[in-house]
Amino acid sequence: MTLQRAVRTLAAVAAVTLLSATGCDRNEHPGQLGNTAPTFHISDGQQSVDLAKLRGHVVLLNFWATWCAPCIEEMPSLEALQQQLPQVQVVAVATDDDSSAYKSFLQRRPVHLFTVLDSAQESNSLYGSFRFPETYAIDKNGVVRRKFIGPQDWTSPEIVDFLKKLAA
Repeated sequence: MTLQRAVRTLAAVAAVTLLSATGCDRNEHPGQLGNTAPTFHISDGQQSVDLAKLRGHVVLLNFWATWCAPCIEEMPSLEALQQQLPQVQVVAVATDDDSSAYKSFLQRRPVHLFTVLDSAQESNSLYGSFRFPETYAIDKNGVVRRKFIGPQDWTSPEIVDFLKKLAA
């Protein structure tokens, strides 16, 4: 191997290593895991939720937006999960800053699970979630047990089994 080729190979390895070390940090292991979930109260004029009042229930807290294609992509499986596991309370918090866009979206495409608008984005700020969708599994005691990043197949056996165990 020539010296020039060795230097290029070493540079390529260093670049890949650097890029992987500085890759997408979406806080896969958030500080909330194992801690009490931050509580909030949201009212959008039509729906309201007080997370503290959901203690005693397993909650799947989903932060989404109507402009977020991956959020829309996962919505049918999230709705199917709610039907399959009614003992798990899905709370879908829309983070749109335009309430008319949110209302228009719901008229065009009804969402068949509990959703509420937080246009001030205070609830997702408590969780450090700003790139959607991000979802938190909260146990009956109000403790964050898992964070899901990006769109999920909510009816996958692994997720359903995990949530069933939380709800047991």
